[in-house]
Amino acid sequence: MKKPLYTLIILSLFALACKETKKPETTAPEDELPILEQLAYANGYGNWNKVQELKFTFNVDRDTTHFERSWIWKPKSNEVTALTAQDTITYNRSRITDSLAYKADGNFINDKYWLLAPINILWDKNSISTKHSVDVEAPLSKKNMQKLTVVYNAEGGYTPGDAYDFYFEDDLKVQEWVFRRANQEEPSMITTWEDYTEMGGLQLAQMHKNKDGSFKLYFTGLEASTKD
Repeated sequence: MKKPLYTLIILSLFALACKETKKPETTAPEDELPILEQLAYANGYGNWNKVQELKFTFNVDRDTTHFERSWIWKPKSNEVTALTAQDTITYNRSRITDSLAYKADGNFINDKYWLLAPINILWDKNSISTKHSVDVEAPLSKKNMQKLTVVYNAEGGYTPGDAYDFYFEDDLKVQEWVFRRANQEEPSMITTWEDYTEMGGLQLAQMHKNKDGSFKLYFTGLEASTKD
């Protein structure tokens, strides 16, 4: 028994529709990613796997005093070398066995956080809670920006319970941030994020200043060795 022509047409259209629904999956547009991933990728996270070695010097100028320490970090092996005026220490972050290495690692965590915070918060996603607001006055510039508040869990890590407020515009580059010790309401420190440079595919803010410029935290000697 022959099927009516209109039935065959409907079946043919249904088959075509099924084929169209089997398109290859595509990566979600950047603005559909969670805000932690948006920030990280805007600051070079997509290139992180290429970084073989990262060198940087952490500097602090406070009024008339100057302090600095330098680091060589090999992320693939997790080897860190700390260089100060007093000593040089090399250790592996996965096998910290003595008090000197433990102290050095606490300093390293602090310094690399200032350098890589937009990426670091993605690495820490299982240890934080977040709140994203889209139209908030930034504390220094008084411009309306997006704000991401990150609060660390109360247990574990070097500074449990601390909070950070990141302020940024649509380019997702942090322009200001607030550090709030133990998630207190009042700021412990407010600084800029400025003088961005591209290094090994990473977007790095080299300068952080408070409102009157009496405190400056900045990076020199930035080098990134990469491999495709």
